[in-house]
Parts: sequence; C-alpha cells; structure tokens
Amino acid sequence: MTAQSPPLPDTAADTPSVAHGPAAAPTAVLARFEEWVRRTPDAPAVLDGARTWTYRDLDTAATDLAAALGDRVRPGDLVGVCLDRSAALVVTAVALARTGAVYLPLGPRPGERRTQAVTEDLDVACLIGDPAVLPASHRTGERLPLPLPTEGVNAPAAAVAAFAAGRGTRRAPEGALYAVLTSGSTGRPKAVAVAEASLSVALDWYRAATGLAPGDRQSLLIGVAFDPHLLELWAGLTSGAALVPAPDDVRWDAHVLTDWWREAAVTVSVAATPTVEPLLDRPWPPGLRLRHLVVGGDRMRRRPGPDVTATVHNAYGPAEATVLATAYAMRGDDARAGETAPPPIGDPLPGVTVVVTDEDGRPVARGQDGELRVGGHCLALGYLDPELTARRFTAPPEDAAPPGVDRLYRTGDRVRMNADGTLEFLGRLDDQVKISGVRIEPAEVEAAFEQDDRVRSAVVTVLRDASGHARLVAHVRPADGARPETGDLLAAVRAWLPEQAVPGAVRLVDGYPLDANGKVDRAALADQATASVAPGDATAATGDDLADATPTQRLVLTAARDLLGRSATALGDNFTDAGGTSVVAARLLAAVERETGVRPRAHHLLRSTDLRAFAALLDTLLEQRRTPRPEGA
Repeated sequence: MTAQSPPLPDTAADTPSVAHGPAAAPTAVLARFEEWVRRTPDAPAVLDGARTWTYRDLDTAATDLAAALGDRVRPGDLVGVCLDRSAALVVTAVALARTGAVYLPLGPRPGERRTQAVTEDLDVACLIGDPAVLPASHRTGERLPLPLPTEGVNAPAAAVAAFAAGRGTRRAPEGALYAVLTSGSTGRPKAVAVAEASLSVALDWYRAATGLAPGDRQSLLIGVAFDPHLLELWAGLTSGAALVPAPDDVRWDAHVLTDWWREAAVTVSVAATPTVEPLLDRPWPPGLRLRHLVVGGDRMRRRPGPDVTATVHNAYGPAEATVLATAYAMRGDDARAGETAPPPIGDPLPGVTVVVTDEDGRPVARGQDGELRVGGHCLALGYLDPELTARRFTAPPEDAAPPGVDRLYRTGDRVRMNADGTLEFLGRLDDQVKISGVRIEPAEVEAAFEQDDRVRSAVVTVLRDASGHARLVAHVRPADGARPETGDLLAAVRAWLPEQAVPGAVRLVDGYPLDANGKVDRAALADQATASVAPGDATAATGDDLADATPTQRLVLTAARDLLGRSATALGDNFTDAGGTSVVAARLLAAVERETGVRPRAHHLLRSTDLRAFAALLDTLLEQRRTPRPEGA
C-alpha cells in the first residue's frame, strides 16, 4: 500500500501536473576536458591506488589509443567496452569521443551469450578489453594490441581491440556519444543512444549542485554496465577534479565503502540506493571529507539523519533521459531529517520537463497518480530499434503539449506531483522491476531460461521482503523427459543476464496456475514460491539439520536462509549458486558482525566453496580476535 498525501488545496487540485526545470542550453563535454588539459596539465586526473595519471597523461594516452585504432574504428561505429573502473576505462572513453565512435559499456566480464546477442543485433565494430575475459567469438578473430594502462586495482592485465567476422545491422543514430543496454522484454537487451548535448545538460547540473572543482576527488564507483558511471567519469574530467576508481569490494559492503571514502579522501560520490540505505540506518561515519552524495536507481525508503554531514541528492532518471531527470537535496539540518518516510524524487533538472499523465497522455491534476513522461534537453536520441523508439518517445497531444516540448519519453513509472511541483515515486505500471538499482524485465529473464533445451517454459515472479527489497524467483517447466538441476539452470542463465537479473531461486513445476482469463496467475505462483521449495531443488537440505551445526554454522546458515528466502538452503551450498547477490552478501556480512563483532570482507564469502567453508573461516577470524598478541608484536 502506498501512503496517500493529504488533500491538495482546490487551486492546486486544478493545476495540471506539469513542471519545467530552469532554462538550460547544451554545452561541450569533450572540449571541457581538453580545456582542463590546457589549463592544468599536471593536475591529477585519475588516482588509482599509488598511481596518479595527470590530465596531460590522459590526453597523451587517449591520443595514442586513437592512433592505434586508426581507421579500424570510424565515426559512428559502436565499440563495446569490456573494462572495469580504471584509468584504462577513462582513456578509452576520451579516445572514442575524439574519434567520434560510440562508447558502448558492457562491463569487465560480460556474459558470453548476452554479448553474442548484442553483437548479432548491433553493428559493433569491435570489443575492447582483456583478451582473457572476452567472449569466445572474439578470442579467435583478429586482435589488435592496445596501449592502455595496465596498472591499478581494476586494470586489465592486457588490452586488445577484438574484431569478429559477423556484425549486426543496427547502427547508432548520428550524433551519439554513447549507447547503453537496458533490459528488453523480447529476451534480448535493447540499446539506448545518447548525444553529447544531452549528457552536457546533466553534467552542468551536477557540477553546479555539488560544486565539483579542481582539488576535489570524484568517485568512480558505479558498475560500468550501468549508465550513471558516465556521469561520474565525465563530471570529474569536465571539472578539473580527480577520478578515484573504487576497488570491487567497495560496491559489495557499506562498511568497506565508508572506509574507502575516508582513506581515498573522496569529496563527491555517486552510489546506488541499495548500497547507501544501510549507511543511513546507523550513525554516520566520522572523518569523511564527503560533501555530496548522489543516489539513485531504486526507491529511497528514508531520509538521512541529522548526523549526516554530506548533502544527499535523491536522483531519478532512466537511461532514456540521460542518467537523471529530477533530484531532491537533503541535508542533516533539514527539519524532516531522519524521517523514515520515503523522500520525493524532487523537481526537474535544468532543461527538463516532467508531465504526469493519464492513459491518453493528458496531464492529470496535481495530487493524482499517473504515468511520468519526461521531455526536454535530457532525452536520449532513442533506441537503436526505430520501431521501439516510436512507441516510447511520443509526441504530446496537440492540445496539451507543454511549451517547447515536441517529444516525451514514457517512463512506465507511476508518480504523483505535489502542490509544490515535487514528484513522489509510487512504483511501476508494468511488470518491470528494479533489483539492486537495475531495471529488469521479467520477460528477458524468462527468455534466458527458455534458451536451454531442458526448459519448456519459464515464468518469473517478484517477491519482496518485509523491508520492500525485491528478488526474482523463476518457475521452470522442464522439457519432456528432462530433469535439470536448478543449480545447472542458474549457471546457464548467468551467461545471458547481468548479475542483478539472475533469480535468487528456481522452482521446477509441472504447470502454472491460470486466472479467469486463462493467463498465468503470477500472484498465485508468487504465493507458492513463498510457501515452498520446488521438489528436486538443487539446494534442498539433505542431512543438514541445524541441530547438528556448530554455533557459527548455525549463525551463517540461519542468516543465509532468512536473507535468501530459501528455508532449504544448506551448509553445502555455494552462496552465489544459491541466489546470493552483492546486496544479499552485504546484509549477511552485516548480520554476522552484529552477532560476533567480527566483520569478514566480501571476498571471504564470495570465494568460499560453500557456506560451511565460510563458517570455518569465520571461526578462524573469531579465534584470531580472542588470541592475545605477544608483546612487541
């Protein structure tokens, strides 16, 4: 149930739900970076551990990379970037912008089948990344060694441009700076193309809101396949600040994140809402230089408390609106600081128009629920699929068109505009769901399962825990004569899906309940998933009774069962194979710390063969804490 706002005054109730951000005009992005190269060539541009790259270093490295690619990559070509947060990633982004190629971030270890689907659909000129982790189709073709940095915590061991024989047909529209993948209901990801002008408007707001300037340290924290990393990357480079790539552990664990902010002296950061929320549930860490924290990707469920020393910006925006379209700033001295009610997603950014509409696209009155549509300078060029672009980027009704707006993107999000023009996020209008801040189409997950010959059909439902966090459950009907293990099915779909889209549980079913219209009754399926574990589930507990467990094993297993929502999870189960994700791992580690006072690191859990091995490691850490150190040690 969504809390209802108090009735609006009559005058507000008659006001249409349309709001315009302050006036804005597109500016340059690449030219701003090159201006800082001229003005402060010796200033730090990337700080990665003990290694510093200056603005001159980046400029030289980008020039060398563009020369190495030569005429193999031409203006308008899509280039899949398979790199992690690093100086190599930053150099690649600058070099591709200079050549006019379109930067397509796929992440450091893209799923092989997902990447194959992308390269079959899109006209991808090459993939750039470590040859050891590139898909098989790009390991055997032509490979061009690249002069990219190989130092730093996330740096590739080597880097190549890998060319495959076949190329898809869809190219990026003219003027695109980058393209990002979003979840697709057809089972194949869809790509959104964004122009430099649209990104520039978001960057202009970001610099003004945060005061980012030379001497600042901007995090490079967001996963590379997730479009907000472009906001971080170019915000640093267009402000004269230094980018600080985050080690991978930082994204898994709120404790490690705050330690890293402190040690790296980060002053401005972007983070996913599920990562930040645990920080707001406990006292704000002392000693941080963090001034501004921009969060987004999921619904924020509480306001920062009065002890939070950073300004927290609750931002909203789909990739189709160039990372973010609205924002709401919160400070520790606000009158409502610490409230546990969800804050608004705020007002439109400069150059952005937001409209809350009915099904016909007409504005509803303020205070009424409706679909959020976004227009203005923030809009992407569109999808690489023209038909999909035509469906989602539509003209407003002629008699109700906002001034100066000829296109509106239908977000599919249900919102309400308050009397003061701020927006409250209420949920999705369709089946799409956000898992750990990433938009997921259940249909894409279903299609990934159905690629397997052992699967006749699959239906994916969403379960939420008491705190509102979502997880996916796949209900799989095996093919005739097949008896697949659920762990094997999960392993197979990991090649197709990003981590957040991999279900936390798989149920094998003989059939699906139907509603009165003969459609699959997803609510009934979700109820079944809550009440039971499928027969033949690979994680079914056999001979693994809690009564026979040690106290530490009991703690680990109970916490894992609770957080995974799977009562049959056993000590012999691998955490990731049992449905564990980065967010669940962070919560499990926090639960262990509350009970024992010991804080294992994320890799302790992720690299353990199973939960029993993790419990044994925890016993070792506890013993080390209890054993007094010899004098002088």
